[in-house]
Amino acid sequence: MANELRFQVVGEAFKKKPLSVVAPNEKPSEYFGLKVFNRQKMYKYLPKSVYDKMIDVIENGTRLDRAVADAVAAGMMQWAQENGVTHYTHWFQPLTEGTAEKHDSFIEHDGKGGMIEEFSGKLLVQQEPDASSFPSGGIRSTFEARGYSAWDPTSPVFIMDDTLIIPTVFISYSGEALDYKAPLLRALKAVNVAATEVCHYFDPEVKKVVSNLGWEQEYFLVDEGLYAARPDLLLTGRTLMGHDSAKNQQMDDHYFGAIPERVQAFMKELEIEALELGIPCKTRHNEVAPNQFELAPIFEETNLAVDHNMLLMSVMKKVARKHGFRVLLHEKPFAGINGSGKHNNWSLSTDTGVLLHAPGKTAEQNLRFATFIVETLMGVYKHNGLLKASIMSATNAHRLGANEAPPAIISSFLGKQVSELLDHIEKADKDDILAFAGKQGMKMDIPEIPELLIDNTDRNRTSPFAFTGNRFEFRAVGSEANCASAMIALNSAVAEALVEFKKKVDARIPEFEKKLAGTGHSAKFHAIIDVLREDIKTCKPIRFDGNGYSDEWKAEAAKRGLDTETSCPKIFERYLDDASIKMFESLNVMTKKELEARNEVKWETYTKKIQIEARVLGDLSMNHIIPVATSYQSQLLRNVERMCTVFPAEKAKELNARNLKLIEEIAQRTATIETQVEELVAARKVANKIEGEFKKAIAYHDTIAPMFDTIRYQIDKLELIVDDSLWPLPKYRELLFIR
Repeated sequence: MANELRFQVVGEAFKKKPLSVVAPNEKPSEYFGLKVFNRQKMYKYLPKSVYDKMIDVIENGTRLDRAVADAVAAGMMQWAQENGVTHYTHWFQPLTEGTAEKHDSFIEHDGKGGMIEEFSGKLLVQQEPDASSFPSGGIRSTFEARGYSAWDPTSPVFIMDDTLIIPTVFISYSGEALDYKAPLLRALKAVNVAATEVCHYFDPEVKKVVSNLGWEQEYFLVDEGLYAARPDLLLTGRTLMGHDSAKNQQMDDHYFGAIPERVQAFMKELEIEALELGIPCKTRHNEVAPNQFELAPIFEETNLAVDHNMLLMSVMKKVARKHGFRVLLHEKPFAGINGSGKHNNWSLSTDTGVLLHAPGKTAEQNLRFATFIVETLMGVYKHNGLLKASIMSATNAHRLGANEAPPAIISSFLGKQVSELLDHIEKADKDDILAFAGKQGMKMDIPEIPELLIDNTDRNRTSPFAFTGNRFEFRAVGSEANCASAMIALNSAVAEALVEFKKKVDARIPEFEKKLAGTGHSAKFHAIIDVLREDIKTCKPIRFDGNGYSDEWKAEAAKRGLDTETSCPKIFERYLDDASIKMFESLNVMTKKELEARNEVKWETYTKKIQIEARVLGDLSMNHIIPVATSYQSQLLRNVERMCTVFPAEKAKELNARNLKLIEEIAQRTATIETQVEELVAARKVANKIEGEFKKAIAYHDTIAPMFDTIRYQIDKLELIVDDSLWPLPKYRELLFIR
């Protein structure tokens, strides 16, 4: 029956015809943001004075008073009702790695026995969802259920189906952040303040600095029927067993190839929905592995980009099911082929341009470029272990260090010309670097930064943090991760580096003023160069342009003092380093209490994911694989017996040789599986009794997770032996090629 179901599922999946998707007649630019209460909608539905106040709130962070909130809520409800909306929800990002929402209708009692539609500023600005079941890491007791969601006006409200979705932060009754958005907003504020102050060395007119993010979402698609026939995919997001397909990605024919018709239909509908929700989808293509694809948007402000990525992952899953697919966002759903990442392209910009873009029109702009490159490297160098912790998870650990992903050692690739620029600043005589011409400006005796700098770096795919022209590409982020985790750490690290840079420069300016008195030379620029030279030397260990996969680099990285830890639970400890706590607290991003709580959640989540995989693997082994293998073994035994009744003894022995060999191999492998599953269960029982989430996570990492591969090895060998018509699970060759 199991086999019949499998082949029925496979057959139906392959026969499924593409669903037709009808795009609007308008150009994408005409329906972009259709379901978003953006500035255009605000201008239409809000009084002019309220609109102006809202723009001030969004752009300058001014406080939103109750009267304005009431007016905004009224305008939102009018727009929403005109679009068939009946409910609203505060949409937040708890520490579950997903999103959460509780829907309430607009209706209230009218006091006359009837109902009226009502939506006040109080309901818009704040809600009190039950927080008892969300991870808190011990910030509050389980019986303390209060948690508050508060509207984030910088991320536009939007419509999904019949519900008005309001992006919010999520905090505890005592004020600690229970989500990703609250600390992200604080980190973005910190980098804005620090970067703006440094920008004033070069341009006093700069008003603010914005952190930008462009994510590249990789994902797999599998037929829904095949997905349903794989309990491991259903329950863990990845295949815990499965022999390599004879053909997978070795021909490189899927990468950038023609998009399959069914997938094209899915992508088209997905893009339409995403564009209507204000997600600026730009690029789609086949990725390297079969059934693997990528979607990337135009860069946006980081907070909004994070919200859009979380929203997109939700929309992807919904649209995929309409087309008979399931989306796999696990970083390594299939062994032996590339996993999926979510490259985070990060940059800083002002109202005057991109800070990491060169060449500039003036020497000051070029010096500004060098300053922000170096101080970004300083932040990454000082907190390289923390940055690794920000992207680490039980799922991403399968991908990091494999051939398609950067290693679990943070380093930065700059490319030849930027490296030469920094080397020149570091090594050249100070007087050769800057020659000042009174107060008219300065000349930089540095070889001209090439006009093609934005494209002058090759893509070092082994670098976790590569400079790619006008941005850094943080390539180690996992495909199912919330980008906020990496962006909190990165923006905080850069903010701290800029704060320290400004302190050192300000302290040295008086020295140079005395030294350069009467020369007309700029003490400020001399101080900047002086500090830059020191920082270039300090952060030099983080710069690496070679092969990050090599054993030589692992040894070299350790010599340089970089974090080379590979144990996921131990990597999380970097959040609790003195340097990490000091940075987060000094920038008002997170307190020590919040950091400790988040680590408790991380360790507990890691343990639970490995625990679930262990249970699923044991169940499949004992209830699916072994019964099928022994059933096939019985068929072989009956065949041996029948051969003995038909042929003479010597001839029967000769003819039965292969069957007897298979019978013996099946017996040995099934016995090994049974023994290893028993050991797995016993190890799990021991680990479950360990007190403390950190020690328990260590036990699961060191003792239980390594058992998976040994059990899988035996199962994958059985897959090659057992009659294909009996095998109970769809195989890789069926899962990986869309028909």
